[in-house]
Amino acid sequence: MAKQIQQTVALPEVIDLDAIDAIRDQLIDALEDGPVTVQAGAVERVSTNALLLLVSAAETARRHHFDFAIEAPSAAMSAAIERLGLEAQFSGMMKQ
Repeated sequence: MAKQIQQTVALPEVIDLDAIDAIRDQLIDALEDGPVTVQAGAVERVSTNALLLLVSAAETARRHHFDFAIEAPSAAMSAAIERLGLEAQFSGMMKQ
C-alpha cells in the first residue's frame, strides 16, 4: 500500500467561480496522497459550486478510504450550508 500523507488545504476568504479551479486542483493533488483536512475558518463568502466541490472531494476520499474533514468552518460557510439544505452531506466531515 502506498504511503499516506496527511494533507491540509486552506480555503481563501472568497470561494467563488474565480477561485474554484485552484481549490479543485489543490484538492485533487492532496487526495492523491492520503487523508485531507480543509481549513475553512477564513471563509467569508462561498458559492454553491464550491460547496458541491467539497462534497465531491469528500466522496472521492471515501472511495479511496481516506479521511476527509473540514476544520473549524466559519459562520459564513456554516450558514451557506444550512441555507442550501446541505447539512446531511456535510455532517460527517465538519470538525469544530
